[in-house]
Amino acid sequence: QVQLVESGGGSVQAGGSLRLSCTASGYTYSTYCIGWFRQAPGKEREGVAAIYSGSGNRHYADSVKGRFTISRDSAKNTLYLQMNSLKPEDTAMYYCAADSAPCGLVPEKYPSWGQGTQVTVSS
Repeated sequence: QVQLVESGGGSVQAGGSLRLSCTASGYTYSTYCIGWFRQAPGKEREGVAAIYSGSGNRHYADSVKGRFTISRDSAKNTLYLQMNSLKPEDTAMYYCAADSAPCGLVPEKYPSWGQGTQVTVSS
């Protein structure tokens, strides 16, 4: 059973930065995809960024390219999302999710989820 615990959310003004962390445990597969998703009130959950453990390939949503960076520290079993130049439209609950299959940004394909961490960006 994969367990994912997010942290690092908070409130920030537009243009500011935050770094989210996701600590993972319980993996039973040798390679996996792990990523960040978000859901704003009244909107569907959407993929933000994902990274594949095997190749290190990264995927980003167009809305965050050039502003967000996904990375992982395999020794610490921790995933990060560095978010710069934040905008009010980035306000959402951010979730960490994992899958044994190669990466994508489709939430429905991810079976394991954390509880989320709130990010609020004010104008």
